[in-house]
Amino acid sequence: MKEKQTEVLSQIRSMTEEITQLQIEYWTSFSDWEVWQFWVMLLTLIVPLIVLFVFIDKSKMLLIGFFGLNYHVWFQYLNSFGISYVLWEYPYQLVPFLPTFFLDASLAPISFMLLYQWTLNHNKNIYLYSILLSAFFAFVVKPIMVEFHFFHMFKEVNYFHLFLFYIALFIVSKLITNLFLWMQQNEQNK
Repeated sequence: MKEKQTEVLSQIRSMTEEITQLQIEYWTSFSDWEVWQFWVMLLTLIVPLIVLFVFIDKSKMLLIGFFGLNYHVWFQYLNSFGISYVLWEYPYQLVPFLPTFFLDASLAPISFMLLYQWTLNHNKNIYLYSILLSAFFAFVVKPIMVEFHFFHMFKEVNYFHLFLFYIALFIVSKLITNLFLWMQQNEQNK
């Protein structure tokens, strides 16, 4: 490695250590189990998991789980991007290093998983209903989160952008799931 590259990497590492320490201090001062917001986030994490456990269609569990994992991963990537580029922030965090854990590990993916299951079981148009669920998250859930300071937006980001993000996340997750289903069916037909 070049000397300049090593110097810049060292600077990044040092700044990362400082940020990590600041995040831990912030969490212990403003976001740990002593504030009511922590308990809301914990419930937002646990309740959807219980609902999923009770209501998931066991005969389609792998398919629905694969779709939900896809949604979770893409949601986490998008949130990481938004936080890194200071498009939004989550002032309260369930875990210091996973600021969106309560939302992208449970509530949103499980909501879309149960929607996917419902549309499969009732032969409904998943694209139409995913638009409705995306609108619910963007125009109802996020404004409530903003009102109670669970979420802040910056740099001209608005609820319509969030609506488009939710739709895009759904479409990517659905396309990847469809691709894997198609590959599986092709293999079975051989």
